[in-house]
Amino acid sequence: MTKATADLYDEFGEEIQSLPLQLLSFGGRAAFDGPIRTIRCREDNALVKTMLATPGDGAVLVVNGLGSLNTALMGDLIAASAVENGWAGVVIHGAIRDSVAINGLDLGVKALGTNPRKSAKLGAGEVDVDVSFGGVIFRVGAHLYSDEDGILVER
Repeated sequence: MTKATADLYDEFGEEIQSLPLQLLSFGGRAAFDGPIRTIRCREDNALVKTMLATPGDGAVLVVNGLGSLNTALMGDLIAASAVENGWAGVVIHGAIRDSVAINGLDLGVKALGTNPRKSAKLGAGEVDVDVSFGGVIFRVGAHLYSDEDGILVER
């Protein structure tokens, strides 16, 4: 990422969406950006594991976990798979686990928080659909920019 999100917002203004939701930062990459891929699921991370095991080509996976903090949607093994497969980052409207290990990976991660509890593995959910949270719509293929100041998304 060449420009800070504050500079990008100053440049694009209302042409870009700014996520007001205050997500926590994890992972060893504070700033990341890329085209969006999406998953909508609740307390089931099978689709997250499957997608992050495929080539990411610098994309950012946005997971709308519907805000649930009851179970983690990503842990260190899935995050390591994301790194191995070339994903730039993961944004989760939900929880992660193994945060200390994830902090050591070259991956940008934003999430609501942490919970050591494992999620279900049934494969329930939807892939590559528009998802929204915090008043922002995340569309597949739109560009997401993230750094210490927050997240911006192309309209």
